[in-house]
Amino acid sequence: MTIREQLSGVFTPMVTPFKNDEILYDGIVENVKKMNRTGLRGYFVLGTNGEFRSLSVEERLKVLKTVVDNAAPDKIVMAGTSAESTKETIDITKEAAKIGAKSVSLLMPHFFRKHLDDDAYTDYIIKVADASPVPVLLYNNPSVAADVLISPEVIRRVAEHPNVVGMKDSSRGNYQKYLEAAEGKDFYLLAGSAGFFLDLLKAGGVGGVLSLANVFPDACAKLYEAYKAGNMEEAEQLNAKLVELNKKVSGFGGVAAVKSAMNLAGYTGGDPRHPLRPLTAEQKADLEANIKALGFI
Repeated sequence: MTIREQLSGVFTPMVTPFKNDEILYDGIVENVKKMNRTGLRGYFVLGTNGEFRSLSVEERLKVLKTVVDNAAPDKIVMAGTSAESTKETIDITKEAAKIGAKSVSLLMPHFFRKHLDDDAYTDYIIKVADASPVPVLLYNNPSVAADVLISPEVIRRVAEHPNVVGMKDSSRGNYQKYLEAAEGKDFYLLAGSAGFFLDLLKAGGVGGVLSLANVFPDACAKLYEAYKAGNMEEAEQLNAKLVELNKKVSGFGGVAAVKSAMNLAGYTGGDPRHPLRPLTAEQKADLEANIKALGFI
């Protein structure tokens, strides 16, 4: 299977369910087994929805192993392995590859943001890619990375590397610049939000890592399948519903809302890990009413 084929389709950015701040590993198993029966391309483990910054490295690797051990053979597992130092990122990346991740995803270091520039980020990506046993993707999400926005110049530089294969872009309004920067290279873009998933596919992207796929994986996969089949009227209609739904879920309350919606849809969302707070009872009631009004439950 080519890298493009591995990345083409919808990935779920797996949540890490908690109860009293302890990880519900049985819940992860249940979620994966249910999602194995859907049209998802695979699972992105240890991203923003996975609250990876709230996990120890040991926990991160155990969560990853739980997903890998239970994923169906046709599902691709991608792992978030970033850390603030290049050395630790490489160490985690190697461990993730040993566990069975097919690729890894790197959120840019940002603790020392004012001292980091395009040269530093290029060097970070290249050093990790040189050392990684599996393909490397970037994860562009300024909202959780001190407003660090990967520049098109960095994409131009790293897209030349044979082990840097793409990027999950969760920023808004920038994907066209990235597609142009990587033109002619084997570098593939995935949408990080249902809000612009279809638009990115039309522009030349290959897939999406959609928080909504934690809750309604079949609907997300159906949108991709309709687009690939050329059924644009169906794709546009479903896209309009998913864009609105995304506003009522992720846009309403972030990870906590995604988890609450999962609980409503029969998955194990659990709670976020403290200090992140779950939705209030009133917010949960509003969320349920909004989802019902859109006809998804």
